[in-house]
Amino acid sequence: MKSNDWRRHAAIAVVAVFGPSFIASKVTIANIPSWYVDLQKPWFTPPNWVFGPVWTLLYAGLAFALYRILRMEAQTPGRRRALIIFAIQMALNTSWSLAFFGLHSPALGLIVIVLLWLAIVVNMIAFRRLDAPAAWPFAPYLAWVSFAAALNFAIFALN
Repeated sequence: MKSNDWRRHAAIAVVAVFGPSFIASKVTIANIPSWYVDLQKPWFTPPNWVFGPVWTLLYAGLAFALYRILRMEAQTPGRRRALIIFAIQMALNTSWSLAFFGLHSPALGLIVIVLLWLAIVVNMIAFRRLDAPAAWPFAPYLAWVSFAAALNFAIFALN
């Protein structure tokens, strides 16, 4: 690899993770004061300010994980599959915000978040097979999405 390839891989990783998150956050933020605020929420709902920092840290971890996989030789067995799974997982991540906040549908959000949870598990396994440290950021991500799924379910049930 060329000496500056790490910069290209880092840029791709950051854009691939934070690009979709930017779209999701725009939809989410626009709907918090106009729709989300009026929903009945369970007792374990964190304050709104918690979500931004948590997601920023989780996305940074995902960018790190993706960077480690991108740095591998293109011919590495399983690399292409892992990158496709990562793209699907990120698409589902963004789709959740579009479903829940954009379409005002906790029911559709619940379906999407279950698919996202499964995709995260598959992604974590695929990355682990290639590089153990690349799988580490998926543990807190999976934990947070599990919490978000419980929150989504509770909001669906209460509304």
